[in-house]
Amino acid sequence: MALRLYNTLSGKIEEFHPLQGNEVRMYACGPTVYDYGHIGNFRTFVAVDILRRFLLQRGFSVRHVMNITDVDDKIIHNSAQERLSVKDYTAKYEKAFLEDSSTLNIEQPILARATDHIQEMAQFVAELEQKGFAYRTDDGSYYFRIAKFPGYGKLSKKDFAGMEDGARVDVDEYEKDNARDFALWKAPKKGEAFWESPIGRGRPGWHIECSAMSMGELGETFDLHAGGEDLIFPHHENEIAQSEALTGKPFVRFWFHARFLLVEGEKMSKSAGNFFTLRDLALKGFKPSSIRLLLASVPYRHQLNFTIDGLKQMASNVDKLRNFRLRLTTGQFPAGATDSTLARETAERMTSALEDDLNTAQAQAAIFDMVRKANAMIDGGQIKEDDVAPLLAALEKFDEIFAVLRDDDAPKMQAILAWAKAEGREKDVSHELLDVVGAQSLSDTEIENKISAMKAARQAGNFLASDAIRAELTSAGLLVEITKDGVRWRRK
Repeated sequence: MALRLYNTLSGKIEEFHPLQGNEVRMYACGPTVYDYGHIGNFRTFVAVDILRRFLLQRGFSVRHVMNITDVDDKIIHNSAQERLSVKDYTAKYEKAFLEDSSTLNIEQPILARATDHIQEMAQFVAELEQKGFAYRTDDGSYYFRIAKFPGYGKLSKKDFAGMEDGARVDVDEYEKDNARDFALWKAPKKGEAFWESPIGRGRPGWHIECSAMSMGELGETFDLHAGGEDLIFPHHENEIAQSEALTGKPFVRFWFHARFLLVEGEKMSKSAGNFFTLRDLALKGFKPSSIRLLLASVPYRHQLNFTIDGLKQMASNVDKLRNFRLRLTTGQFPAGATDSTLARETAERMTSALEDDLNTAQAQAAIFDMVRKANAMIDGGQIKEDDVAPLLAALEKFDEIFAVLRDDDAPKMQAILAWAKAEGREKDVSHELLDVVGAQSLSDTEIENKISAMKAARQAGNFLASDAIRAELTSAGLLVEITKDGVRWRRK
């Protein structure tokens, strides 16, 4: 079965095929680096990462480009207030975004920074003016003439029939039902940063950045453009208008938009006290793997209610997966084979779910059904040696997409702890975070030596000493299990 995706442009689910051979050319709107990314941002970035991973798993090659918006209204304003250059101001937040993405196991695409492409953007504007789609105002700014583009509104499905010709808006972000000619190039106000260009001093408008960089990297028409639902209008609508006005060709075939999330049933906002960055949650002791699994637990086009109870459940779910893998890799199983269908049917269910517009909820349900059934079969002696590899392969197939099985939460949270200390946020560090970081305090060799001492104490009947060693390991952030097959351990 082929991959089917909802296309915002057509308003329906369509079968997805690349334009050219087996290569998917994909562009995703990245961060505006004026602050730390919040979990609403990362819901979209995780959804795009899952799409990318599934395309690769299905055998496509993927050229995935993401912009870094390192110049816009907020950045210009904030950098001026802090008396920093735009480059120095944004460097901190770009670094934080890339670190946070890595913490969530988001694979890094090709990065395109706006400030590296100023001259291409200026040339784009000049060509739009030559074609009559752009005009210059007295202050040296340039605007896109929406009335000349009859297809305006085809993405957002808004009716702009009664829009006022010639009315302009010069802010990068706006919430209006009636469109205005939007800024392509902004002449500098007093004290603002600017760049020299053939069309004069200034800086690009937000919308022109993505058009120039996406077409520069992927061509005039490419396969897929992704972003959050908040970008449909005006940002993506404006991208379509200026791009197709320039080339006369379709800009993008598929538009992929992830929905907002709620936090504890409410819209996320600082005033409501439910505004969280990834780092805020890590400081509270929540593991990156739990956060990623929760962000991917609801299909990208459905609203996700992000709750603390949900995070705790996802931590338990991650533990179930890791414990099951540990059980398979360390257990003693009799020779032969019993089951030939569970792993295969699970893999088929996961693939079918993801092919159906990335139904991540059904894909997760499939793997947890397998874990539950297989654990019961192991308890009943029904899993044999040759059954283990297919079950592990199904787990690996799941983790190629969801990326939560690798036991690396502790070092990631150790890095966030170091950041918190450098930023003077020690008061925000929870005991739970310290417990997770404690799992890094012992090396594997030290742990194995203590496990050996614990086993020796048990064999000698000295259960007091054995229990004391186990308590020491547990307090260091380790999970230690005594099973009929021996002692198993892993870092929490």
